[in-house]
This record gives sequence, C-alpha cells and structure tokens, in this order.
Amino acid sequence: MKLELGTIYQLDGRVPLKQAIPLGIQHVLAMFLGNVSPLIIICGMLNMPVDTKSTLIQNAMFIAGLITLIQLYPIWKVGARLPVVMGTSSGFIGTAKAIGAAYGYPAIIGASIVGSLLEICLGFFIKPLKKLFPPIVTSLVIISIGLSLLPVGVNYFAGGSGAEDFGSLKHLLVGTIVIITIIILKQFTKGFLSVSSILIGIVVGYIVAICLNMVDFTPVKEAAWISLPKFMPTGIEFNLNAIIAMGIMFIATTVETIGDVSGITNGGLNREPTDDELTGSVLADGVGSLIAALFGVMPNTSFSQNVGLVTVTKVVNRFVIMTGAVFLLLTGFIPKLSAILSVMPQSVLGGAAIIMFAMIFVSGLQSLFHVPLNGRNGMIVALAIGIGVGIGNVPQALGQLPEWVSQIFAQNGIIMTFVIATVLNLILPKDKEEVDSQPEEDDEELYSPQELYSPK
Repeated sequence: MKLELGTIYQLDGRVPLKQAIPLGIQHVLAMFLGNVSPLIIICGMLNMPVDTKSTLIQNAMFIAGLITLIQLYPIWKVGARLPVVMGTSSGFIGTAKAIGAAYGYPAIIGASIVGSLLEICLGFFIKPLKKLFPPIVTSLVIISIGLSLLPVGVNYFAGGSGAEDFGSLKHLLVGTIVIITIIILKQFTKGFLSVSSILIGIVVGYIVAICLNMVDFTPVKEAAWISLPKFMPTGIEFNLNAIIAMGIMFIATTVETIGDVSGITNGGLNREPTDDELTGSVLADGVGSLIAALFGVMPNTSFSQNVGLVTVTKVVNRFVIMTGAVFLLLTGFIPKLSAILSVMPQSVLGGAAIIMFAMIFVSGLQSLFHVPLNGRNGMIVALAIGIGVGIGNVPQALGQLPEWVSQIFAQNGIIMTFVIATVLNLILPKDKEEVDSQPEEDDEELYSPQELYSPK
C-alpha cells in the first residue's frame, strides 16, 4: 500500500528520502554504542573468542533493526506503532555478569529465552494493570530515566569507561564542540538543519576526533565487507538460578519500557500512551528479546537515548525511523559499515547524549506539571525521586540486603522510583480538589489533533 505524503512531525505518511535518511541515521548514531557495549563488556569478561564477539555484535545490529521495524509496523499485536528504537539493553549487564561468571554465556541465553516469554505474558496484562500507571507515576518514571542516564552521558563525554585517557582535554574538547554545534543549529537555524542538529553535531565531533588522531581505523580495515548473521552461535543452557535472576530483570525492564513509551508520546505527541501502544511495546520487547536470544544476543528493549532524541527534535514520523532501522539491518550484513561507527570515540556521542538524556528529564517534568502538585502528590514526587534516584546514585545503601534486591533496586533507580510512586499512589487518600478535578474516565481527547502533531 502506497504511503501518503506526510511531515516529519506526523506519525504516518511518506517523507522524502533526502530528509528521511539523514534523520533515520541520526537515530542509529544515538544508540549505536549503547547497542554494542553490553556485548563488548560481557564477551570481554568471559574472554570469548574474537570471532564470536564479532559475530554477536553483528547479530546485535541485525536484531535491533528487525525489532525496530516490528515496533514501527506491528505484526498482530506485537509493536507499538510508535517511533520506538530497539537495541541490546544495558540494564541486564549486572545480571548477565553474575550469570556468565557462574554458569557461562549459554546460561545467559537460556535465561533470556525464559525471561522473554515472561515479558510476553506480562504484555497481555498491561490493560488491566493500567491503573498502576497514572500520569503521576509515568511522569516520575520518565524523570528517573533521564536522571539515571545523565551519569552515562557524562561518562561518554569524558571518554567512556575503561579509556586510558578518561577525562583528558581531547575528550572534553570534542564533547564540548558537539554540544556547541547542536545548540547553534537547534537554536539559530530552522528546518532541516535544526531537526538534524544531533546528526550534524556528531559528524562534526567525529571529524574533529579524526583530526586529533583519536580514531584507530584498523578494525575498519580488518572487517569483512559482507557477512550473514549467524543463528544460535553460542549454544543454550537452562539454569534455574539464572532464570530466576533474569526473570526478575525482565519484570523490571517492562516498567522501563512503559516509561520510554510514555516519554515518546509525552515528548513527541503531547499525550499519554494508549492501552494498545503500551501492550504492543511490551510484547515487542518480549518477542524481540526472544529472537535476540536465538541469535546469541542479550535482551532487546526500547532505547531511552532515542526517546531523548524524539523529545529534542519532535520528529515522530515512522517512515523516518524506518530508514534508520534499515540502516541498522545493513550494518548487520556489512561489518565494515558497522566498524566505521564502532571506532567513533565515545566522547563524540557524549556531547549529544548529555542533551538527549537531559531532555528526557525535561519531558517528564512537562508531563508532571499537568498533575496538581498538592500535598499528596507532592509527597509522592518527593519520596519517589528522593529514595528512588537517591539509592540509584548510592547503591551501597542496599549492600547488606540479599543480592537480588541490590541487583534490581540499587543498580536501577528507575525501578525503585516506580515501586514507591505506585505504592504511594495506591495507598494515600486523594485530596478533595484532586478528585473533583479528575476528568471522566471515557474522556480520552486531552489534546486536539493540531496539538498532537505540531512541533514545539
């Protein structure tokens, strides 16, 4: 079926390729390092062969592109029909490290298969559980996602974990140039230059890094031109302890996915997500993680980096994001293309990441401001952010509790924020003025169509 013409600020419609391709690649650049980092970390820890590591990274690019397409253009109920970009989740690194050290990489894959089936089951119960996700809860989850990612952005900005020259003047200079480029284009230009400011900023930063001799192109020379993704390259092993630990993390990542989808609809479409969008996104998470496991890749989830990008640019067109997904698929078949991106210094992405992650936080604030911050709601906000984000920044606070508690709540302030906000929202009595001001349950039209699709 032929797509009708649309704009980059509309979900549907075909955008000219000269606009769509650069804006789609912009999304790939925003998530590329985050997509391959978990596998690099786990493979390095387990001393896996170089060829296996390369195969898994290649498979990760292929899977990310495939599942992003499913999110954009759903199959049955699987997919949100929203500009959700998928990739290998860094949230599973801690759990995968523990499982890998104790039982090996095949146990990680076996546990991922079972965990993904659990998330698929959860996806079918999102609608009856919707009362757990009122605007005050989803807003706080979005805010906590932004706050939890800011240290990651600053880490990139300084050169990335493990960099021998972490915090060096070169890294700080490159990251600062990226930020300045984005600010100038975003605030002092209009049209294509403005909405592609992240892409141009990263390209400028990459060129500066090359001029400063910060890039080693040896992996690009050694990479093959064409290579097919490999099915089940690592083997599968089912271990009960690994399954329990991974299953708990899949429950946790379901919450984060709901927050990401809420961030996209709030930041890009100025509305709350529908039941079908939440269900489709969680189902795509589960199905995507299942397919990823069959290709030896760690669980796939929605990428918060790209939520921030949507919030910054307001570009929500599915055709645009689809071109990025196709580019991801190509990197899964052309390792040399993937290598060009993989040698990019993390400080290049860091400049853009700080802005994108901070904008997730701003999007959460904008959503929160629609909720009356009276005594009850103010208390929910204070405790959810204070304890949730606070413990996320000081994980040692839960160091004496059972390991599974620390893995879930201490390493991920998002989950703690969600739990506290949800529990308090359920048990604290509503103030009279809040009850009186609530709209009817069937009043779904909070915004006009013009408001939904007008860029801010």
